[in-house]
Amino acid sequence: MKIAFVGKGGSGKTTLSSLFIRHLASESAPVIAVDADINQHLGAALGLDEAAAAALPAMGARLPLIKDYLRGTNPRITSAETMIKTTPPGHGSRLLRVQEENPVYEACARPVALDDGGIRLMATGPFTESDLGVACYHSKVGAVELCLNHLVDGPGEYVVVDMTAGSDSFASGMFTRFDMTFLVAEPTRKGVSVYRQYKEYARDFGVALRVVGNKVQGPEDVDFLREEVGDDLLVTVGHSDWVRAMEKGRPPHFDRLETGNREALRALRSAADGTYERRDPERYTRQMVHFHLRNAESWGNAKTGADLAAQVDPSFVLGEHAAVPQPG
Repeated sequence: MKIAFVGKGGSGKTTLSSLFIRHLASESAPVIAVDADINQHLGAALGLDEAAAAALPAMGARLPLIKDYLRGTNPRITSAETMIKTTPPGHGSRLLRVQEENPVYEACARPVALDDGGIRLMATGPFTESDLGVACYHSKVGAVELCLNHLVDGPGEYVVVDMTAGSDSFASGMFTRFDMTFLVAEPTRKGVSVYRQYKEYARDFGVALRVVGNKVQGPEDVDFLREEVGDDLLVTVGHSDWVRAMEKGRPPHFDRLETGNREALRALRSAADGTYERRDPERYTRQMVHFHLRNAESWGNAKTGADLAAQVDPSFVLGEHAAVPQPG
C-alpha cells in the first residue's frame, strides 16, 4: 500500500507518519519510508541521531542513476536524459518492488532498526543554499514521483511518504500516486484549511482522503473537526507522553505508547488496507499518463528536446503482475 501523510506545517505530520511507520514495523510489515518534506525530519523522528540523519543519501542527487535503472530496455525511452518526473513505465521498464534488492535501494535507501523491527528509509535531500534562486523543491521530489510511477506493491507491503507541507504536492500528479492519503489537521481554522484545498483539488481524481485530528484536547476539539470535515475524520490523537520523550531523544520502548494512540494507529492501518480491494490499475496508469502528457506539453518537451508523448506505452498497465526485465 502506498500511503501519504500531508498537512500544514506544524500540524504534526512527520510525528504521526513516524508513529505509523513504527507501528507497521512492530507488526513485522515490510516498510519503505520516504522523507519527501522540504524540512527533512523523518529520520530524527525515527530515532536517527543528527549525524546519521544528515548522512542519508539524497534521492535528488541520484536521479541520473534512478532514471538509468528504471529505463531498462524500454524502447520508447531513447535515453535516461529524456526521462522526467512523470515518465510512465512501459514494456521493458524496470519496476521496483518493496521486498527486493536493486541499485536504486542500494544507492538511496538505508536500513533503520526500530524497537520491534526494521525499515528502509529514503530521503529526497534538503533544500540547500546552492538551490536558492535556481531550483524548486519539486526538482527533488521528482525522484520520489518517478519511483512511485515504477513501483508495484502487494497486500501487507507499505510505502509511507511524509510529504512536504501544504498543497505543494499538487504541482504534479504525485497526489494521485497513493492508495490512501492521511491529512493531519489541528482543531483550528488554519488546521482545516489545507484539508479544504486538498479535498477540492483531489475531487476529480478519486483520491482516498481521511483526516487525522492531532493535538486534540477534548470533546470540543473533536466536535469542531467533525463539523469541518464530516465523515472524513478517521481518528483523533491527543497529548502523548511517549511522543514528548521521543522529541527529547529519549523514547521508551514502542510498546509503551499509550493505548488510545495505539488504537488510532491500528485504525490508520485498517483504513489503508481497506483500499486494496478497490485498486484500479487501469485508472492508476491512466492518471499517470494524463499528468505526464500535461508536464510534457507545458515544459518537458522544451527541456529535453524530445516528444515525451512518445514515451507512453498504450498497452502497458502498471500492476502487481506487470512484467519486469531482468537487470542487465
